[in-house]
Amino acid sequence: MTQSLGLNAARAFIEAHFDEPVTLAQLAALSALSVSRFATAFRQQYGSSPYRYLCGLRIQRAQMLLLEGVPGSVVATEVGFFDQSHFGRHFKRCCGMTPSMFIERAGANAAKRAVAVTAPRSASAITSSC
Repeated sequence: MTQSLGLNAARAFIEAHFDEPVTLAQLAALSALSVSRFATAFRQQYGSSPYRYLCGLRIQRAQMLLLEGVPGSVVATEVGFFDQSHFGRHFKRCCGMTPSMFIERAGANAAKRAVAVTAPRSASAITSSC
């Protein structure tokens, strides 16, 4: 098995099991590499460490759940974080805002889009906004 195929298998495993505890040893075994070699090769191939890649997937799924109205405490466990605090720290590090700020901004952006679509604009309003 080539190294690239092994890394692809490990990445596919991460994507399929992002909501479960995943260890470097599991991923290295899938890749037929030592743990240290796997971590280095993964970072070179995909541009981030396996753990950051896993957290990124978890945060993406969390964003979708938050936008669907699922409470943060439920989202945290749904996507594989230990608790809401753990989830909040990672969310803020990845997104630059807390989950509640994310929901607030998403709601504000949706409201702006709804107003822009439904409210007729006068010619003067159009030219002043350009």
